[in-house]
Amino acid sequence: MAAPGRIPPKIRHASDRALPSGSSVDATDILAAIAGEPDIERPEPLTAPAAVTIRRALLSVSDKRGIVDFANGLAALGVELVSTGGTAAALADAGLEVRAIEDFTGFPEIMDGRVKTLHPRLYAGLLAVRDDPAHMAALGEHEIEEVDLVCVNLYPFERAVASRLPPAQIIENIDIGGPTMIRAAAKNHAFAAVVTSPESYDAVLDELRGTGGQLSMPTRESLAAEAFAYTARYDTAVARWFAEKSEDFPPLHVRAYEKVTDLPYGENPHQRAAYYRQVGARTHILSGIDQHHGKQLSFNNLVDLDSARAVVREFDTPACVIVKHNNPCGAAVGDAARQAYERAFATDPLSAFGGVIAFNRPVDAATAERLAEQFVEVLIAPGFEQGALEILQRKPSIRILEDGERRAPLFAEPEIKQVMGGLLVQDRDVDLADRTEMEVVTERHPSDDEWRDLMFAWKVCMHVRSNAIVLARGEATAGIGAGQMSRVDSVRLAVDKSRLESLAGAVLASDAFFPFSDGPEIAIGAGVTAIIQPGGSRRDPEVVEAADAAGIAMVFTSRRHFRH
Repeated sequence: MAAPGRIPPKIRHASDRALPSGSSVDATDILAAIAGEPDIERPEPLTAPAAVTIRRALLSVSDKRGIVDFANGLAALGVELVSTGGTAAALADAGLEVRAIEDFTGFPEIMDGRVKTLHPRLYAGLLAVRDDPAHMAALGEHEIEEVDLVCVNLYPFERAVASRLPPAQIIENIDIGGPTMIRAAAKNHAFAAVVTSPESYDAVLDELRGTGGQLSMPTRESLAAEAFAYTARYDTAVARWFAEKSEDFPPLHVRAYEKVTDLPYGENPHQRAAYYRQVGARTHILSGIDQHHGKQLSFNNLVDLDSARAVVREFDTPACVIVKHNNPCGAAVGDAARQAYERAFATDPLSAFGGVIAFNRPVDAATAERLAEQFVEVLIAPGFEQGALEILQRKPSIRILEDGERRAPLFAEPEIKQVMGGLLVQDRDVDLADRTEMEVVTERHPSDDEWRDLMFAWKVCMHVRSNAIVLARGEATAGIGAGQMSRVDSVRLAVDKSRLESLAGAVLASDAFFPFSDGPEIAIGAGVTAIIQPGGSRRDPEVVEAADAAGIAMVFTSRRHFRH
């Protein structure tokens, strides 16, 4: 910060410092001299120096967090500061002496800042191989000054896209000079340094102070790796925006992911694991999450958490879902969170042991008391009322998450599955569950209560692994059959797992058509009175005939929900 009463020095412009005499520069001459003729043999370069002394730094940042402190630290070490536009103004306002970029290049910023750093004087000073006599001779011939450190971060393109700015404004946030500077300094990290993250400022300054103004080769190499990853992320965001404007499935599927956290292990203890969020995604599995209690989330916790949140998001009324091994083992709605939980838990208490439990309403103290009676791996809710957290925190192992994310996910984002050597990309399976588009194919139509339960079961079924069968009654699951190789086995499993004394009046949802009438016949024998399924089998007439013979209702949705 400037001392009290001190007048910050003016930024020095080209008019304040004359260019060296006879220094009319031709860009082609400079770049040709640096590159050398392709048919001329160049001497083998010497070993890159173990440490590089930082004498001149160029600072040009959109994200100005910490830049004044960083510049102060560099200036205190005797480093000359060169800067551009708003960064130069911010440093000058803080009392720092700053050399303007137009002074360094001899060329003014033009076109509203679109052209300010794109000049051979800068790139020659960045790219020169300093143990190559020809490169150094070219610098001397053209009186070009070396640049030892570049501190750059880029226009906020991702923020512009997320803010849904008009296309013209988004395009103005495509940075050109910034990525070029970063790549130049990173390429020449044997002789220069590049800093792209405010989080790196303190570490860079600490090393410079401890070494008399030098940065080691390992540090420069690490910074270069971070820089190339940074520009790759940026270019990915730009490419993705253009691709999504033109084609649903472009020829090149470009995505970038950044690490959020390392995980204790993967699906099994011998597997390493980490969680990465997709760059540019509106939300992700941990966005807006506040963990109040418990150990770090594991790989399997996150997989189940993703499924649990997807199911509970289907319901507007108070709902609870319990997920185990990436399948719902109980789901229900109720008058309040406690009732929804008790009804979901009653579906399959054995499977619920150690599950992930999700609510779409805050958890109160009464619900917390009931939850505390069970072993819960992860609990997530949009809030916790007075006393609830204190009750739950008595259990040392439970991971308690508060979901503060209020942005809805963008379901237009495609779903991706990784396979050996590639990706499978598809539209997300989003169902609007519109009754008006469904067809009652039996003589008997569902009653109002049956329709209510059919729609409930259909919403849950689309989140169960195929072959999927969901039994429900009173907007609570009564039995779930998942992941079987035959549909009739899934029906048997769902019926066998039901804890109801009788399934009389229950409904059944199937994620795909019944190829034979055997599955519905088993359900009918157990008491099911209405079935919802996609239809589409060549034996549909036989299946409908069996339903009519039993006097039950059957609805065709004409939409399948396989989930492998």
